[in-house]
Amino acid sequence: MRIVSVNVNGVRAALRKGMLEWLEEVGADVVCLQEVRAPQDLLAAQLGDTWQVADHISEQKGRSGVAILSRGDLTDVRAGAEVLGDSASAATHTGRWVEGTVGSPAGPVRVVSVYVHSGEAGTPKMDDKYAFLELMTARLAQLDEQYERVVVMGDINIAHTNNDIKNWKGNLKSAGFLPEERAYIDRWIEAGWVDVHRIHSGDVPGPYTWWSQRGKAFDNDAGWRIDYQLASPALAGAVTEVSVGRAPSYDTRWSDHAPLIVDYAL
Repeated sequence: MRIVSVNVNGVRAALRKGMLEWLEEVGADVVCLQEVRAPQDLLAAQLGDTWQVADHISEQKGRSGVAILSRGDLTDVRAGAEVLGDSASAATHTGRWVEGTVGSPAGPVRVVSVYVHSGEAGTPKMDDKYAFLELMTARLAQLDEQYERVVVMGDINIAHTNNDIKNWKGNLKSAGFLPEERAYIDRWIEAGWVDVHRIHSGDVPGPYTWWSQRGKAFDNDAGWRIDYQLASPALAGAVTEVSVGRAPSYDTRWSDHAPLIVDYAL
């Protein structure tokens, strides 16, 4: 089973730039999207009968939005406050969490698409981010109890270690690399969740999944690794290959993120 996660940076623009062609070529069984920024049913209208679609749209127009695309049946879909709790009903927390179950020969797999706030150090935006990370941490514990095979994936907007950001020295006080943020990923890993990208890449810089649109960040590979697939131990043990679908050049990108592609032997 090939499972892919990617922040599309606005699905309308991504579709214009080649997302559908990529989707046909990548050979995925399940694709999780973040920053869809589109009304309900837009994706389903574009994708036809090939994919089942579950999404959660932000109450803030043109912001956030997450989705799951599945070639097979997608069941028991739940989203937002329904699983994260009432405090996730705040507008800034909507369009950030959707989950559902897909089948595999090994048994059901619970799939989550999540988009965490980018935050801004020392502002209310950072408070929103920490509040959401607390909700996410609580839900991860519930998922661990309820399902054997789970993968929580998406744009977490946190670079975990120095290996996950090219210019780590220059970003020690920047949102996305604050010690308080990075500690959440430490907690999740200590609880048993497996960062399959890092495990399979080893103790090396990158591979990065996001590059600023400014300057020569992409050309110089001055990126951040902020997109993750966090798998339960049972599912992590089935991983056979992990790759980042980095575009060959700046002008061939259809998003400022690259897809994180993971193959599971199920």
